[in-house]
Amino acid sequence: MDYKLKPEHYINRELSWLAFNGRVLEEAQDKGNPLFERLKFLAIFSSNLDEFFMVRVAGVMTMADVKGTSLAKDVSGLTPPQQLAKISASAQSLVASQYAAYKVIVKGLKEQGIEFVSMKNLAASELGKVERFFSNELFPILTPMAIDAGRPFPFLSNCTLNMIIELADENTGKIRNAVVQVPDVVPRVYELEDNLRYVLLEDIIKHFAHRLFTGNRVISAVCFRITRNSDLDIDEEDAPDLLNEIERSVKKRKRGEPVRFEIEKNAKDKQLGYLQKTFKLDDNDVYEIAGPLDLKFLMGFYFQYGSAWPALRNFAFQPFTKPVLAGWDAPEAVFGAIRQADIILHHPYESFDPVINFVKAAAADPNVLAIKQTLYRVSGKSPIVAALMQAAENGKQVTVLIELKARFDEENNIQWAKKLEMAGCHVVYGLVGYKTHSKMCLVVRKEDDEIRRYIHLGTGNYNDSTARIYTDLGYFTCRESFAGDVSSLFNVLTGYSGHNKYNKLITAPTFLRRQFIDMIEQEAKNAAAGLPSGIIAKMNSLVDPEIIAALYRASQAGVQVKLIVRGICCLRPGVIGISENIEVSSIVDRYLEHSRIYAFKNAGEDRIYVSSADWMQRNFDRRVEIAFPIEDDGLKGRIMNILNLSLADNVKRRVLQPDGTYVRAKKRGDEVWSQILFHEES
Repeated sequence: MDYKLKPEHYINRELSWLAFNGRVLEEAQDKGNPLFERLKFLAIFSSNLDEFFMVRVAGVMTMADVKGTSLAKDVSGLTPPQQLAKISASAQSLVASQYAAYKVIVKGLKEQGIEFVSMKNLAASELGKVERFFSNELFPILTPMAIDAGRPFPFLSNCTLNMIIELADENTGKIRNAVVQVPDVVPRVYELEDNLRYVLLEDIIKHFAHRLFTGNRVISAVCFRITRNSDLDIDEEDAPDLLNEIERSVKKRKRGEPVRFEIEKNAKDKQLGYLQKTFKLDDNDVYEIAGPLDLKFLMGFYFQYGSAWPALRNFAFQPFTKPVLAGWDAPEAVFGAIRQADIILHHPYESFDPVINFVKAAAADPNVLAIKQTLYRVSGKSPIVAALMQAAENGKQVTVLIELKARFDEENNIQWAKKLEMAGCHVVYGLVGYKTHSKMCLVVRKEDDEIRRYIHLGTGNYNDSTARIYTDLGYFTCRESFAGDVSSLFNVLTGYSGHNKYNKLITAPTFLRRQFIDMIEQEAKNAAAGLPSGIIAKMNSLVDPEIIAALYRASQAGVQVKLIVRGICCLRPGVIGISENIEVSSIVDRYLEHSRIYAFKNAGEDRIYVSSADWMQRNFDRRVEIAFPIEDDGLKGRIMNILNLSLADNVKRRVLQPDGTYVRAKKRGDEVWSQILFHEES
């Protein structure tokens, strides 16, 4: 049966993302999680929501304002104004739930002896300590900004925490307003007593605000915050220097148009109206907050103070290093192990150190002639970048493709690009109009009378920090069929070689969507012929309409489709006659599920691909991506175990319903907690 996608069978992308962030919030609400872990999830929820407004909501608002697009419907049948209304209703509800959870968690911390206190509840000795802190450290960096005819409302940067203060002149009684920015160069939480009592920075400023405005009486002080459009507008075709163009655009990010206004719930109507008018935002864009604004500060609190309360945090697992990888501090041990057999690493259960040591060994080994590597997001003190610079200084040919357009990592990547160039690396920025999202490292080594190429491919970034908290797969091989493909793809990225089909790799933007659709359609043909069929796919997001339509056709042909989609899923499963053979799961747990795995039954001869790409239009059309096959039977079995154990999870797995909601997987029999079991298996 043929199928054409209909709006009622497609879940709106933005609403699906909000549902995902709701699952993040559930982890903060879950009483089974330790209190400090619940605080961390509140911070993650806030960070996610900030980026969502800065990029996704900003884009929908732009479409709503542009003539010709304001009435255009998305695949789910919603116009931009309709999307904005639904986004606001969902986000308002989620934020209210977030602050209800915050109050519950803070109460739980107080029962453990950890207390966030208000200024009015300080003991005399504590008040004296805070007053000295204000006078000596805080007062010198605060800048009161009056608002009057000569001093108009100040420009406020994106996502900064500010305070509007209503004042009365002590002589004339005249009412005036002023703004004070809560400085982000000082920790948001001030410690009153060792790991026991804390006060928030904004409460200290409110208490002593009168010292900033001598001759005036402070009537009220209310915190507020503006979120701005932060999507970069870069003209790559006409930019003479992409690095300089991105540097210029990043600076403009702080000055984008307002898209969200948050203010404390106790604000006066007059203040609220004045600020809303100033920022030119509708009622739907205003969020009145029943608690401290911007709960991202809880992440800093978690890392700074959580170690003093180990019972209130998750037990810290140590990543495992296989014996075959333990000696990877010597080049011959590294390259000898890869020659013996292909290697799969499952991070963070298995250490990321072998990946770092692979690059370090290549940098130090006199037999290595060249290194080529892609970098998308790297850590602030990246050992991999340090190794690449050392390799160049050791006289090796080092080529690094660093993606300058990695959203919100642009500044970090620009700095690394400059340092790599200074060290003698050849740095390129990829193809005009595309982000290079593939994860590849190629090492060219002279061995006896031949040249051998070693490669690492992965689903995650070459980032030693995120490798501790993201689940990803890494693959080492020296198979010439793979290495030749990677070499050819680097030639495409650095030179003028055209996009070609490869022996092993499938690449975007040219072939990846079509190849995946072909594999899905083959499963449908197998089912129709009575041959073994089935699809299990794990990814971050499923959005692409063509892929979704192909999955619906496969379902109608009788193919059992099991999808593990952590975040956005626009496919609607379980619709009779359309998708009753499709099940969608989402796992949100202590680690961010990030690996992409695509498995096809293929008439009994399993085909398994690991990829850097999700099933989204941007991955297929606007990014350089790779998918590569796993051919070793032992490694295939290991990857199928990852998929099957994820599908069996009955602790952290949620199941998508036809109406777009998610429910916890039913517990039948023993508890199956996939992330814990992966640690135990490592």
